[in-house]
Amino acid sequence: MDTFLNISQIVLSCLLIISILLQQKGTGLGGAFGGEGNVYRSKRGVEKTLYFATIIIVILFTAVAVVNVIY
Repeated sequence: MDTFLNISQIVLSCLLIISILLQQKGTGLGGAFGGEGNVYRSKRGVEKTLYFATIIIVILFTAVAVVNVIY
């Protein structure tokens, strides 16, 4: 069981890194200093799917980490 949890945590962490890196990049720190000129918009299509997939991966990663600590 311990090996399964460790391997699943490694796989989930790799998926999480990939899903975060694939998301659309913003202007960085430009918005913090008043350089943000974009209008807020809703996520559509692949961007929305990737956003929700990232949330699900984070929840799974957290659950596996908690179970790994308990066992």
